Amino acid sequence: MSKNIRNFSIIAHIDHGKSTLADRLIELTGALSKREMKEQILDTLEVERKHGITVKAQTVRLTYKYKGDEYILNMIDTPGHVDFGYEVSKSLKACEGCLLVVDATQGVEAQTIANAYLAIDNDLEIIPVINKIDLPSADVEKTKQEIEDALGIDATDAIEISAKNGTNVDKVLEAIIEKIPPPKGEEDESLRALVIDSWYDNYRGVIFIVRVFDGKVSVGDKIMMYSTKKEYEVEEMGYFTPKNKKTDTLGVGEVGYVIANIKNIQDATVGDTITLAKNPTDKPFEGFKKPKPFVFAGVYPTDPEDYNDLKEALEKLQLNDASLTVEKEKSESLGFGFRCGFLGVLSMNITKERLESEFGLDIVMTTPSVLYKVELTNKEIIEISNPSDLPPPQKIRAIYEPFVETEIITPAEFVGNLLKLLQDKRGQQKEILYIAADRVLIKYKVPLAEILVDFYDKLKSYSKGYASFDYDFLGFEKSDLTKLTILVNSKEIDSFSLIVPKEKAYRIAREVLKNLRQYIPKQLFEIRLQAKVGGKIIAKEQISALRKDVLAKCYGGDITRKKKLLEKQKEGKKKMKQLGNVSISKEAFIKLVEIKGD
Repeated sequence: MSKNIRNFSIIAHIDHGKSTLADRLIELTGALSKREMKEQILDTLEVERKHGITVKAQTVRLTYKYKGDEYILNMIDTPGHVDFGYEVSKSLKACEGCLLVVDATQGVEAQTIANAYLAIDNDLEIIPVINKIDLPSADVEKTKQEIEDALGIDATDAIEISAKNGTNVDKVLEAIIEKIPPPKGEEDESLRALVIDSWYDNYRGVIFIVRVFDGKVSVGDKIMMYSTKKEYEVEEMGYFTPKNKKTDTLGVGEVGYVIANIKNIQDATVGDTITLAKNPTDKPFEGFKKPKPFVFAGVYPTDPEDYNDLKEALEKLQLNDASLTVEKEKSESLGFGFRCGFLGVLSMNITKERLESEFGLDIVMTTPSVLYKVELTNKEIIEISNPSDLPPPQKIRAIYEPFVETEIITPAEFVGNLLKLLQDKRGQQKEILYIAADRVLIKYKVPLAEILVDFYDKLKSYSKGYASFDYDFLGFEKSDLTKLTILVNSKEIDSFSLIVPKEKAYRIAREVLKNLRQYIPKQLFEIRLQAKVGGKIIAKEQISALRKDVLAKCYGGDITRKKKLLEKQKEGKKKMKQLGNVSISKEAFIKLVEIKGD
């Protein structure tokens, strides 16, 4: 049976036609009728359709007759962004081959390279597919050359298609059958299945997608999750066509869903090994890890009355995202909210969009920060995600921050601009490679914190929108960092605390105070704004008092009367300055979270 199974994935840069090709394959194999079809059938989230990216991996079983035999084609869709790199690698691990889709009008882009390397690392059969050949600006030969130069993959026989029009899509199906090897595995061995994806259903608990490598699993079997050693009984299983169809057994090479009354998504994590409780395997899949967030931000409701709604919405998102961490947090300026951890910048923005569009919430998100490792003078190492939690300088021996390797592909004319941007972001050059006469691949090592806020916008601005960008997590390295504390009338504002490089501290302090001065409304008393590093004030600004005209009712008369009124006002302002609290509006706060560190 398994010799007629093909497990494959489609990998591509954003907007190169991955979802459109998936639609055509579903249509061509008759999995759905024309009436049932809609665009991006596998992109179920609104945010996926809006941005043209895949956030949740989907699977679909297609059947196709070729040369008299019927083949089962398991298409394992992968998330399309670096933040989900771990999920992508596990989806690829479940395949024997993949389609590498490249847009003929744009050529090889940053994510094309990142995903192709993942496929090569997993030893997959790679089939190059050049899409959008129907467009006037398509340059097929140049695209083939770029695939060979940038990836070292032979593109001589690359399949030239138009996924939108369906041109040559049948050749893609034939290549899948002919070039991708059937799955290997032993039916008689202990069950060994890989969790590719999981999500929470309100009525049936956790539903997870598995690829069976050895053995078989049937309804009624007692299965064990290898990482937690917890046991569950299989209640239902089946596969998606993309409609779900029930089956009693999943065997070697098959991909399908399993429901086993699991109530917590943390117990069915992507990359985990499933085996039978009575006869467990001794060969679990390598590289399993619990997803760990690297980017953190405070999330607050604009209206304090929405606090419970926000709490409920985050709980629902957590049910479907094992990487999202949520802790309660209180801010002087924003009230009660939550400190959330995300896989990366994209997953943070997607969570924000889903809270606003799916749950109808109006929220404020604080400036994102990264996870730091702090070595204390007693040699203990702690992890902090909130700048306000950083211990005092005298207790710190060293601070370690996460670094990433960025891959940027840009037209040659913008290289100078982008190198300057990367230098400003504390980048260290690793490689500059011409992948075509007019296209350059730039590799730099950059601190993750430097690409969180405005890096992507500047990249697009400096390259007039032509550069593409991807990054890969490298690890933690020692950096010369310090905590920048902002004081308003001598009172520390926790929400404005930042961990910054020492050499940039003064510049960032000036920027923050300048913004504060602009957005904090004048009061009836003078406001002092200060930025502090350690115990030393390094920058200050002041907002002058709003002057009330106390002489308005004095028409003529003795000058001493006017002096007396002005003296009284001066005394009153001095008292207000001692007692008065400065209220920072949420609108001002929203403006301030876009602090530029340059």
